[in-house]
Amino acid sequence: MRVGGPAHRILTAETRDELIARATELWRDGEPWLLLGGGSNTVVHDDGYPGPVLLVRSSGIERIDDPEVAPGHVRIRVAAGEDWDGLVATAVSRGWAGIEALSGIPGRVGAAPVQNIGAYGQELSDVLHSIEFLDAYAEEPRRLSAAELELGYRDSVIKQGREGVVLSIDLVLATAGGSSPQRGRHGAPSDADADADADVAAPVAPVRYGQLATALGVDPGTEIPIQVMRDAVLRLRAAKGMVLDPADHDTWSCGSFFTNPIVTERFANSLPEDAPRFPMGAVDQPDTVISLADVAAGAEIVAPRPAPERMVKLSAAWLIDHAGVSKGFRLPGSGAAVSSKHTLAITNRGGATAAQVAELARLIVQRVQQEFGVILVPEPNLYGLEL
Repeated sequence: MRVGGPAHRILTAETRDELIARATELWRDGEPWLLLGGGSNTVVHDDGYPGPVLLVRSSGIERIDDPEVAPGHVRIRVAAGEDWDGLVATAVSRGWAGIEALSGIPGRVGAAPVQNIGAYGQELSDVLHSIEFLDAYAEEPRRLSAAELELGYRDSVIKQGREGVVLSIDLVLATAGGSSPQRGRHGAPSDADADADADVAAPVAPVRYGQLATALGVDPGTEIPIQVMRDAVLRLRAAKGMVLDPADHDTWSCGSFFTNPIVTERFANSLPEDAPRFPMGAVDQPDTVISLADVAAGAEIVAPRPAPERMVKLSAAWLIDHAGVSKGFRLPGSGAAVSSKHTLAITNRGGATAAQVAELARLIVQRVQQEFGVILVPEPNLYGLEL
């Protein structure tokens, strides 16, 4: 967003071993510190960050031989410091399908499992096999399966507070023809790779998102070449100001500033009929708690478990717009404004401060809560700022 103050001290880790060594040293020192990938999903106070900041810049993409991977799939290992969209471009060029709809998402690979990135009908959880993770104060890293991460909508156990560093992630992607050529060092194709690719049919993937299907002029579920899907997603994101262009202030943002709220179907039915709703299935409710005092008074110990609640995802953009905050909205004298292309993005129009970004975000939260009774949750990581 080009706001916020400086770091007290910057450290850079360019290899896996360096990342482990620097993180271990910082934990040993006991001073609060910040792990930073691309910084695209981060807003820091105007006074800056008071402690060390460790930049993750490790690199490498390699194929992993795994006999348990199903035919027609490939398992790859990607260093945490790799650029995410660079990885998607590489996967598409190599004929590896499964992340093409995640094109254009900024940031580094290590951040992807923290909030289970997703867009246009795909989520990281669809293809994530495992991650290599260094727990805080641990002597050695360990491998965590996707199941152990408890991935949810923009959520994981890491985002919920498990402190540590993602060193690499393993993905299982589909291939055309049931095989995938070996890659050269750091993900660059070797000459043998290029020759092998010439005989591999272009892979396809189903279109799972209505807006994407409309843009492509196809029905949802239609299979299209993954390169075509990547190109269409990049065009859609660019039209919303979600692909960085230094000359376009609408792209000076964190992307979506708020997550789409997930509420009960019962609550969703209280909203206006034209409010978008996306069914999310049912969620078990917690067991009924009976106090010892109630038991002593004769209450039955076994209580019926509440029926699962059907959940619905709402559109944060729709809620913001219909709460009276339109595209381009800005407070008088502020350098922060809602994007002129998409109400879900808060942008820096030039000269904005982190305090102004937070002020506008607070106003949006208040307006939506007052109008619809929904409390929006910010998606970016906020340091020294409160909404």
